[in-house]
Amino acid sequence: MKRSVVLYPGLGVGHLTPMVELAKVFLHHGAAVTVALVEPPTNSPDFSAAVARAAASNPSVTFHVLPPAPADPSSSDGGISSAHHIVLMFDYLKAMCAPLRDFLRSLPAVDALVLDMFCGDALDVAAELNLPVYYFYASGAGDLAVFLNLARMDTRTTFAELGDSLVSLPGAPPFKASDLPKEISQGSPGAKPILGALYRLPEANGILVNTFESLETRAVRALRDGLCVPDHPTPPVYCIGPLVSEGGEKEHECLRWLDTQPENSVVFLSFGSMGTFPKKQLEEIAIGLEKSGQRFLWVVRSPGNPEDMLRPLPEPDLDALLPEGFLGRTKDTGLVLKSWAPQVDVLRHRATGAFVTHCGWNSTLEGITAGLPLLCWPLYAEQRMNKVFIVEEMKLGVEMKGYNEELVEAEEVETKVRWVMEYEGGQALRKRVAEVKGRATEAIEEGGSSHAAFVEFLKDLDNMSLL
Repeated sequence: MKRSVVLYPGLGVGHLTPMVELAKVFLHHGAAVTVALVEPPTNSPDFSAAVARAAASNPSVTFHVLPPAPADPSSSDGGISSAHHIVLMFDYLKAMCAPLRDFLRSLPAVDALVLDMFCGDALDVAAELNLPVYYFYASGAGDLAVFLNLARMDTRTTFAELGDSLVSLPGAPPFKASDLPKEISQGSPGAKPILGALYRLPEANGILVNTFESLETRAVRALRDGLCVPDHPTPPVYCIGPLVSEGGEKEHECLRWLDTQPENSVVFLSFGSMGTFPKKQLEEIAIGLEKSGQRFLWVVRSPGNPEDMLRPLPEPDLDALLPEGFLGRTKDTGLVLKSWAPQVDVLRHRATGAFVTHCGWNSTLEGITAGLPLLCWPLYAEQRMNKVFIVEEMKLGVEMKGYNEELVEAEEVETKVRWVMEYEGGQALRKRVAEVKGRATEAIEEGGSSHAAFVEFLKDLDNMSLL
């Protein structure tokens, strides 16, 4: 009998994208897949566009938008103006448990519910309906190892007091306390719900991780040895990645522009679906790119709060945001795009030679599988931790210095861009990434480690249904 699974990606494009890739793997193995979608509480063109693209590209997957949760009568604006955005997100996801429960009950059969890491309240829905429940951890095994530990540390520990002091945890190289997500390192109101969600990860029947074993050997070993959850059995951990989009955009203007550029000559700068900078930082990037003399393709978003996924941004006014005359002076060597680019297609284009990235895990894997050296510029969430793993553990990138001081200066942009494109160190880095790209390809092929892990997961799921 055909397996039927429901995937529940929570809020945000960055969480939807890898879950859609997971849906494709389930389809490949003969399962019927439904993705239960949570619509953002405020209108989000980015999210709507991502859902439309996903549905059009995957006709065999059912996409179901859950009805909104009942409105809170005590709040006229849904709390958007008063609550911390992380607290608001978790409250919203908790309220969505009722529509999720009703939807699951309406289906003729569900063999498993697969949750995003932030959807821990849905564990209770699965328990009520007696459903096997798994997490899909869309970031890396290193992050998972660190955050499982953090969630169970003495709550009297305040990371804000540790500053740049080094922290040592199983599965990770020593890292600065300040490399943790700001909500945790600075003790914001968002820390409690984040750590609460992470605390519940071991309650699941297993954790699917979007990585491959040879990329994160130390972290995977620590997870499987139970070193990251000292007071609870660690559920099975299945490394099933890299799951990245196949791309397929052909008509976008930037791809036609790349077609006219020499091989490996273009630096691509893109900072994710929520990555934004103030005008001053955009000006520094522009000056650095111009002085470097390198060809570039740069995605610019309007300034805003990069951690507030609930507020859509207006289209950027490039003439107002960038230095006067910049677009004209660089028209022969660079292209600036507003808000979005077909990133996977750009990264895999023969003309692209390096990737300036915010170190979101989706982008990290897309860069690795394209064989590009990474210039690391983390902005929010777990991206500082990803930077540590990319630079210190995987040795696939270098740091753009200054992001911790809130301003990366033009000189640093110029220096690093020229280094990665012109100097021997950049060439050595490119060779190293090419080797890892090969291992990534092998992992997901039949007989590879990630393919075998997914087969093992399906066998375990079938065994659970017999209990």
